[in-house]
Amino acid sequence: MNKTALITGASSGIGLATAQLLAKEGYRLILAARREDKLLQLASELPTETIIIKLDVTDRAAVFAAIENLPHEWKQIDILINNAGLASGMSTIDKGDIDDWEIMIDTNIKGLLYITRAILPGMIERGNGHIVNIGSIAAKEAYANGNVYCSTKAAVDMLNKNMRIDLLQHPIKVTAIHPGAVETEFSIVRFHGDEERAKLVYKGFESLVGADVAEAILFAINRPAHVNINDMIIMPTAQAVAGVIHRK
Repeated sequence: MNKTALITGASSGIGLATAQLLAKEGYRLILAARREDKLLQLASELPTETIIIKLDVTDRAAVFAAIENLPHEWKQIDILINNAGLASGMSTIDKGDIDDWEIMIDTNIKGLLYITRAILPGMIERGNGHIVNIGSIAAKEAYANGNVYCSTKAAVDMLNKNMRIDLLQHPIKVTAIHPGAVETEFSIVRFHGDEERAKLVYKGFESLVGADVAEAILFAINRPAHVNINDMIIMPTAQAVAGVIHRK
């Protein structure tokens, strides 16, 4: 049987690109996201066995129920790609919208923990599996007005390190991939639907696209059994660090 990968946040951006690439490589896919219509459209286009789950990773009960209720032939999840995540708002800490803070904490940290906790017992029982956590350059460096978002991604970075230690004995692989600027729906969500403001984020340089990160994920999960990619940072050539971009 081909390996089965579950991808959260699969309806757009990095998640969608990863689904497309893994499908071409013969992986069976479980695609999870809130937008069922987009998942259905994506699944219809993929050249592999695929099932979809309409899922909000911030809903703890729904996450555990979704994994518990998978068809028997889909319960063996070999690879979990924790891609669901977002930024919401971009203000100084004194002017931050607490609702923005809550949704970032709930999605980027708690959602990742819920889905990981739901899937890990099966991986441990089988003595095999790979968790890929999608972080951000914001996990490594603070930048102006990034306060809570940077903090949530720093939490993902530290969780990745601790998962690596905790799961070493089983043995289950754990990888973090930290992209710089990737042109997806990320900035549209951050700016609450302001597409013109979002476009300015990527103006004047060639950013990464979802497919660039997908290729890094594929590289990590295709390493031999004795090789684990612990941590990877991927940047556009035009971006040196989080706040330094050469624009033409």
